[in-house]
Amino acid sequence: MTTTPSTTPPTPTVDVQGPLRVLEMTQRLPVRREALFPFFADAHNLERITPTFLKFRVITPKPIDMRVGALIDYRLKLHGIPIRWRTQITGWDPQTSFRDEQLRGPYKLWRHTHTFEEDGDATVCHDRVEYRVPGGPLAPLIEKWFVRKDVVSIFAYRAKALDELFPAPKHDPQPTPEPKA
Repeated sequence: MTTTPSTTPPTPTVDVQGPLRVLEMTQRLPVRREALFPFFADAHNLERITPTFLKFRVITPKPIDMRVGALIDYRLKLHGIPIRWRTQITGWDPQTSFRDEQLRGPYKLWRHTHTFEEDGDATVCHDRVEYRVPGGPLAPLIEKWFVRKDVVSIFAYRAKALDELFPAPKHDPQPTPEPKA
């Protein structure tokens, strides 16, 4: 698996598979998995890694009991249009992975799988989002001209925000010893 060092945020990619679009992004963060997973397990932290222009808010009260079947409600604005979004946790394997799926929102399908793999003292985080947009025969054009750009931009912002929240440790350079005479 190719990972991106935390000093260079990864670029999300979108693959076209018929009407289905698959966004994938892999990011290596310099934090052990057992310390990082709780950040992702708290849905309210999405507010910290989502672009401010979306005015994204988790409206499900804290604490959210994360488990298969948990429901999470959000409110956001996309291009000025208010949107209510509800997801359900459909997969939950603490420390390793979880999956959320849209029950109500702007997509015809939204299935987001998050995986976390240990890599020494770091964690490789992988996002896979399968999505479809509404619009009937115009859906491919709507996705290509509008939705894809937004989804890629949101995940690129997320990668940058995660790099800032979990920066690589700074190493103080060791002084060069004086040569002996």
